[in-house]
Amino acid sequence: MERHSLPDDGTTDSTRGRRPRRRNVLIATAVLLSLAAGTGIAAASGILSFSDGCAGAAVQIDLAASPDIAPAVQAVADTARRDDITSDGRCIDIRVDARENHEIADDLATGTTAHEYEAWLPDSDVWVERALTAGAGIALTPVGNAAATPVALAAVPSAGTRLGWPGKTYTWAELTAATTGKDAVRLGAADPARSATGLLALSSVVASTREADPDGDTLIAATAEALATRVSDSDARVVPSLARSGVDSAANNEALFLSEQAAFTHNSTDGGVSDLQLFYPTDVAPVLDYPLNLVNEPELTTDESRAVSRFMSLLNEEEGQRTMAEHGFRTAHSAVGDDLVRVAGGRAPQPYALTKAQPPTADTVEETLGMWTVAVQPARLTLVVDTSGSMSQPVPGSDGESRMEATKDAVLRTLSGYTPDDEIGLWDFAAGSDDGELAGTAPLGERAKGDATHRESLSDAVGALTPSAAGSGTTGMYDTTLAAFKEAQSSYVSGKCNAVVVLAGGTDTDTAARTDLMDDLRKLADPRRPVPLITIAVGPDADPESMDEIARITGGAGYEVEDPAGIRSVLTEAILSLGADR
Repeated sequence: MERHSLPDDGTTDSTRGRRPRRRNVLIATAVLLSLAAGTGIAAASGILSFSDGCAGAAVQIDLAASPDIAPAVQAVADTARRDDITSDGRCIDIRVDARENHEIADDLATGTTAHEYEAWLPDSDVWVERALTAGAGIALTPVGNAAATPVALAAVPSAGTRLGWPGKTYTWAELTAATTGKDAVRLGAADPARSATGLLALSSVVASTREADPDGDTLIAATAEALATRVSDSDARVVPSLARSGVDSAANNEALFLSEQAAFTHNSTDGGVSDLQLFYPTDVAPVLDYPLNLVNEPELTTDESRAVSRFMSLLNEEEGQRTMAEHGFRTAHSAVGDDLVRVAGGRAPQPYALTKAQPPTADTVEETLGMWTVAVQPARLTLVVDTSGSMSQPVPGSDGESRMEATKDAVLRTLSGYTPDDEIGLWDFAAGSDDGELAGTAPLGERAKGDATHRESLSDAVGALTPSAAGSGTTGMYDTTLAAFKEAQSSYVSGKCNAVVVLAGGTDTDTAARTDLMDDLRKLADPRRPVPLITIAVGPDADPESMDEIARITGGAGYEVEDPAGIRSVLTEAILSLGADR
């Protein structure tokens, strides 16, 4: 597939590389192979009639359409009604209902809208996949693609100038780095869980970053963390989040993940006051592809199925394609219009025309959605901190700062990034000490006796951590980790990211305790109540391989940092990876 293009015949393969589905979906696909193969074949075989004049009552089709394309589809439907367009001699009456894509996908997954619509036109196949893989077997049969529009990054003029528009081009990774570093452009998006534009853009960042740096998960985590604070709950609300001309507020975004068509619509109606400027990244090419599908086809009449196919042919005919272009969409049978791109905010040398760049893979999109789900999910973390003698050692390259002091600073900075609804607890361990739970796991905003918040009490407990005298090599890590894990699992909270985070600067040489811990974790780990261990080896004296082996029993993983200052970014990366692995 080339960048920003549609299949030349306006159709899609009926299987489209999806996961195996229920039997009724396969039957539905087989029955409508002629439709999925293209309306031109259907007409040639006599299945469809394109004759003038209507016979009997019109065939009414209720079509749920993505809000961005609904006006264009409505215009084509109005023309069909006015011109008495027919299918098998009967006029077609297409009733277009603008509906949020994620709502229809979720409703189809539960069967709620199984009998409400005969056809569905979302903005992306992402939603079709969600409905089919999460659902109870509602058949969705592909008919064709109505239009396309690339996903890009749109910037207000002041931000566009800082980024070098239009002369400077970027990969997705490079462009995103410019929105997360020093003097960063404030980047926003529609919620990737509710917006294909947001999800495909973030997936492109993931793919681009890993292509440039296989170990680039820290940048990915930083991007997701920053984006989570600036998302809008729908595509319709993302453009209003932008800073207006002459008004610079830190609450407003300066750039957005946005489709070319959305930028076209904004710039067409804004009167040039604050026209957006588009950057088209060079390496990954996410596209909204607007797939039209029959809904629950086995329950449709033959007339209804043929009427939808007839309407698909209208969308792909010259007049229908012209209507799509007038609304800012790219079409299957024409070159990319310079006028369309110019109004949307694209200029050479931005690579807005066809290239060989590919969209993010389905696996990357699925992984990114899981990562994002965890990024915006409230956290419930139990921190287990090493207070053995190893933590008194100086951090290499520092002015004598100990691992303990650097770790405490990193933990306190990490806590500052969590919300009042996030739940955090604190344990410590050291050989021969009365170690264990120092602060129970509770919401940071919760107030206890004395009117102090849990955040304040927890911060005091972190500040009081002190390394013990050097021990004999046993640090108590294994016993304390098991106790903390049992407590976290017994108090598991559904809907939150439950995890135990172990920060260790030394090695526990108690091999019997290690064996007991691993045996117990294998028995206790429960995928219905997941509490993954995240282990972070701090400095050169820890044993990251052993810690990683223990963590993976629970579905977690081990990480290592030379400098405790890196704990915050590593912890963010680790938590996001939990979602990516789901």
